[in-house]
Amino acid sequence: MKKLLISCALLMPMLLAGCSHPQPYYPPPPSAYSQVAQEGYHDGWNAGRRDVRRGLNPDVNRHPRFRQPPVGPRFADDYRHGFRDGYQRAFHAGQGY
Repeated sequence: MKKLLISCALLMPMLLAGCSHPQPYYPPPPSAYSQVAQEGYHDGWNAGRRDVRRGLNPDVNRHPRFRQPPVGPRFADDYRHGFRDGYQRAFHAGQGY
């Protein structure tokens, strides 16, 4: 009986905590951004974080989604603007600037 109580006492914190994987920090894009620019910001943030992890120098032009945005030609500039901003913020956050 004692072993059961001790086992429960030791396992209870793990059960209550659940599986807590650290969630990546993703700052929201500026609220004035259009929906397309917000999508670009999110994609740029992810691209910047990958480049930081890989130890690459910052260069948005290396990313196909920046060069050829997944939006219509009418919205490409908005997407690129958001992508560039998200990329730069992620890169600077990852480098400790």
